[in-house]
Amino acid sequence: MSSRRRSNNNSRFTQDEINDLVLKLQSLLPNSSARCTSTEASSSKILEEICNYIKMLHSEVDDLSEKLSQVLPSVDTNTADLIHTLLSLLQQ
Repeated sequence: MSSRRRSNNNSRFTQDEINDLVLKLQSLLPNSSARCTSTEASSSKILEEICNYIKMLHSEVDDLSEKLSQVLPSVDTNTADLIHTLLSLLQQ
């Protein structure tokens, strides 16, 4: 990422660099190939969509965590220990 920054050690990005980063973020969204480019949509709209997607992912994680906490008591101890270990590895 340091190659994308200005050489004067200033932490500011050029508008082209910001647009490039927004497009890279947009490409991480589902169905991003069907989305318009930064010349067709404003960066603020793209960033808003990215934020909404991240919020939706957080909600899905919360829902799955709740479901997992309901299932864990019904599994044997070895399986529960394995699941806890895997989850702790994912959180790192």
